[in-house]
Amino acid sequence: MLTTIVLFLPMVGLTVLLFLNGKTQVEQIKWTTFGFTILTFIASLVMWGAFDNSVSGLQMVHQWEWLNIQIGEQQVHSVYYVGVDGLSMLLVLLTTFIMPIAVLASFSMHVLEERGRQKLYYGFLLLLEWAMLGVFFIQDLIIFYVFWEVTLVPMYFLIGIWGAERRVYAAVKFFLYTMAGSILMLIAILYVANVTGTFLLPEILQQVQANPHLWDEWGGAASASSVTGAMLFFGFFIAFAIKVPIFPFHSWLPDAHVQAPTTGSVILAGVLLKMGTYGLVRFNLQMFPEQSVQFAPLIAGLGVIGIIYGAWVSYAQTDVKKLVAYTSISHLGFVVLGIFALNSQGIQGATLQMVNHGISTGGLFLVVGIMYERYHTKAMDAYGGIWRIAPTFGAVALVISLSSMGLPGLNGFIGEFTILLGSLGSTYLGFFFTLFSTLGVIMAAIYILYMFQHVFMGDLKVPHGEDAGTFSLNLKWNEIAVLVPILVMIFWIGLQPGGFFDVMNASTNELVAHVESANVEVLDANPIDTNAEFAYVGEAATSESAE
Repeated sequence: MLTTIVLFLPMVGLTVLLFLNGKTQVEQIKWTTFGFTILTFIASLVMWGAFDNSVSGLQMVHQWEWLNIQIGEQQVHSVYYVGVDGLSMLLVLLTTFIMPIAVLASFSMHVLEERGRQKLYYGFLLLLEWAMLGVFFIQDLIIFYVFWEVTLVPMYFLIGIWGAERRVYAAVKFFLYTMAGSILMLIAILYVANVTGTFLLPEILQQVQANPHLWDEWGGAASASSVTGAMLFFGFFIAFAIKVPIFPFHSWLPDAHVQAPTTGSVILAGVLLKMGTYGLVRFNLQMFPEQSVQFAPLIAGLGVIGIIYGAWVSYAQTDVKKLVAYTSISHLGFVVLGIFALNSQGIQGATLQMVNHGISTGGLFLVVGIMYERYHTKAMDAYGGIWRIAPTFGAVALVISLSSMGLPGLNGFIGEFTILLGSLGSTYLGFFFTLFSTLGVIMAAIYILYMFQHVFMGDLKVPHGEDAGTFSLNLKWNEIAVLVPILVMIFWIGLQPGGFFDVMNASTNELVAHVESANVEVLDANPIDTNAEFAYVGEAATSESAE
């Protein structure tokens, strides 16, 4: 029941907003939204406290049957089925951590005062949080698809109404790109349901475990090159690859980030992009283990290309927000590499790096947003010497920048280092994947230090119309309040990552065993025990069920 409470708290907040007057009760709207995001965060911490690290399957399960659908000759049932395991727990925490920060950052956004409609704006934030949590909680394919699609609506309007000059173009591009991939996923979901007779992921996985060749349209013991299995795999993969985004599906991202308001960029980088990488782990690896092994070199190769391409293009940017946007392509390339290393180190490093990227890149967008509120431009040449007038702010920006760069002792290093270890030890990848991906680490140092030197060092540049002798960059209370938790998490994960790895350990080991048991012929000399049962539901120690 706790999972359902966490999931629907934002909707309770949205319901309360409906009874507030958007013109005369703006302050109440702001604080109501913030209050419900804080309540959701606290509830997720309670969930974390109740989470049993030793259990590999779903925990805190809550379910009831929703509807029956006729697909071909099959009567397929859809179930409201929520739960968390080590693969989703950290992403739920990331979502509930980022949202109060995003709401609080909105309090000082000039664009809200200029364009108004704050009730609509804060309502969209709560709707977006609900939909993102649904993606990480739901274990039923068709309901997952509903939540996946709902995330498009509030983000489309956040960019399209409160974005920058080319906001409508960016919003439409974001919507159409993601929708195109989603259609392929919907077709794949319907085919999967027709084959298995269910939308419920745990039941599908039991069938995959019993018959690794389930997706072979001829039903025989065919090889992993089954055309049907490959098509289903890519039906899901393309939808997730667009959302990540993986090169070459990335062209929507820079426009969306640059045109989105600060809050939109923080949520987009902090959580929305992780829906894609989460989908790769939750659906592609689990439902299509043979195809995951078959296409691992191809997809990991795209990840490595994204690492180098994103870093290279970042260095070429003159727009500071666009520079940060392209860093996401590079950083998430590491995540993709870790996932398709298909070993525990790689997947754990990738999952932790999803969290790290949300914190560090979200922090960078907050820093850029704070400067934009004063300078009203994103051109890098307009900035300079900020450290001279705001040394504390400069120090905070430096820590966040170094964490994004992967400096040892900060959060970014832990994730990237673990991914590289996983890549190097992978049965399915080679040494050169690791070698070329390390170029991204070096290039990250170049573009991050390049940005920091241009913006914070050198001679002071002030906004147009301001006097250099009187201009100051004093942080507002809410700007301080959003940066402090970012700093805390950067140091916490960087210095004490063990607790976060403990959350993932049992689930990732079970996932790797599942993938390898479906690919016995390609196991290395020291395989994980392939007799391990993929106890996705049965091992759930603390589950609740409402029929």
